[in-house]
Amino acid sequence: MRERFFTPRLRVKSLEELNVWLLDKCVAYAKAHNHPEQTDQTIWQMFEAERGSLVPYVGSFDGFHCVPASVSKTCTVRFDNNKYSVVSTAVGCPVEVHAYADRIVVKQDGAIIAEHRRSFGRGETLYDPWHYVAVLARKPGALRNGAPFRDWVMPAAMEKIRKRLKAADDGDRQMVTILGCGPGDGITAVEAACQEALDQGLCSAAVILNILARRRDPAPTARLQIPDALRLTHEPVADCARYDSLRRAS
Repeated sequence: MRERFFTPRLRVKSLEELNVWLLDKCVAYAKAHNHPEQTDQTIWQMFEAERGSLVPYVGSFDGFHCVPASVSKTCTVRFDNNKYSVVSTAVGCPVEVHAYADRIVVKQDGAIIAEHRRSFGRGETLYDPWHYVAVLARKPGALRNGAPFRDWVMPAAMEKIRKRLKAADDGDRQMVTILGCGPGDGITAVEAACQEALDQGLCSAAVILNILARRRDPAPTARLQIPDALRLTHEPVADCARYDSLRRAS
C-alpha cells in the first residue's frame, strides 16, 4: 500500500510513449524474476531460449470494441458520451461503431463511412466538414457559419478561391459547387484545378469545373497506320484559301 500510495502517477503524452514504458517494465520484470517452472533461470532467459519456436509476428492486432448505433438527423453517431460525424447519406440507418484505443471508425455494410480520432472528454462533437458537403447544396449559406465548417482549414489553393468568391453575390453557391466535386474527383484533383485557375488569373466555379472535366477526359487514341494500298493518291489539304479561289472563279 505504501508503494502504491507514494509512487508518482505516470504521465504520458501518447499511446506510443505508454507502450514503450510498458515494454520496459515487462522486460525489467522478466529479467528480475525466476521462471515458475525452470527456477534456475529467469523469465527473460527462458524467453530468449524459446524465441525461435514462437509464432512469427505478422502485424498489429486489430482490437476494437464494436457497438451498433443509429445515425441522427444531424449526421452524427453517439459513442461514450461524445458525437462523431458521418456522411449525410447514412442518416437514419444503422451502423457499427468500432472503438479503437486512439480512433473511432464507423462502418455501414462493411464499408467505412467515417473515421475520427477518439475523444475521451464528455459532450464533445467531432466534425468532418466533408461529411456535410452534400447538405450544402440545399443550404449554401451554412458554409459561412455552420458548426461543422467553423475553423475549417482547406488546402491552400481552395482557401484562396474561397476568399476571392466571398466578394461575389453567389460566392457561397459557387464554392459549394466546387466542394461538391471533392467526393468524385478527389480533393487532390480539386486542389490542382483551383491552383491552375489561380495561375491563369481566373476565379469561378465554371472555370474549375471545366478544368476538372478536361482532366477526366481520356487521352486521345493513337492514329491508325493506313496501309499503302488504301492510301489516297491526292490527300485532301486543310486549306480554306482554296474556297476563296473557287469564289473568285465563279
